[in-house]
Amino acid sequence: MTASLSCFERFRQFNLQGRLMLPNVWDAASARVFEAAGHPAIATTSGGIAYARGLGDAQRIGREAMLEEIARIAASVAVPVSADIEAGYGLTPEEVALTVRGAIAAGAVGVNLEDNGHGRLPQPLFDAAAQCERLKAARRAADLAGLPLWINARIDTYLLDLGLTAEQRLAETLARGNAYLAAGADMVFVPGLSDVLEAAWLAQRLHGPLNLMALPGVAGADPWFDAGALRVSLGVGPMLAVMGLRRMADEAMQGEWPAMNAHNYGFAEAEALFARG
Repeated sequence: MTASLSCFERFRQFNLQGRLMLPNVWDAASARVFEAAGHPAIATTSGGIAYARGLGDAQRIGREAMLEEIARIAASVAVPVSADIEAGYGLTPEEVALTVRGAIAAGAVGVNLEDNGHGRLPQPLFDAAAQCERLKAARRAADLAGLPLWINARIDTYLLDLGLTAEQRLAETLARGNAYLAAGADMVFVPGLSDVLEAAWLAQRLHGPLNLMALPGVAGADPWFDAGALRVSLGVGPMLAVMGLRRMADEAMQGEWPAMNAHNYGFAEAEALFARG
């Protein structure tokens, strides 16, 4: 079910006001937990959703299956939900538009669209001009629906080894970011960027807001917010942390469960979390 206009507007305001800590979820349970903790908005993680279904990341799940999961998550919470639609589940602008319409129908008020070709192109990333056309198609799809969809343009220059020097990579990220913003994106997402000075340099030169992602070894979001990033996402991190239940699996092989006790949520608390259905 399409979210209300006010829900779209609230999510837009959360992003523009800055210091938005955005958790990423993979099912109704994780969505409810973050909502109950007080987060004003949540996003989905494609990797987390894929892993929960026994699949690898990078568009192995397919459009329809992903949209079903997004709809299930959006229906489970009252807060705005942004959808990770990976690279749009198709190469062409028309296929991206189809996915965006599906995400809106599923209840999403925002989308992440990445420029990673996932092995379907001669090169790792979509050509910047081609990605701009795909972003324009996403914006047109939202405009035709009469809804202010928040489009977050993900740039994978830091996640992939493109054979660039640090200076070249930063320049390429900036060039792509400003091109994507001009094509209709509302925000630029650069997962993998961890250096605060690089983040500040980029934030000062982008013609729109910057989104970064929580990473192992990075203590917290405040330095990035202070550097000019308006949003920090948890990405697939929470799902990977949950997969740390491997420790519980190892302990159970010994007939013990200290890790399970340490992270116990409580049956009554869980029941209360889902009392509204």
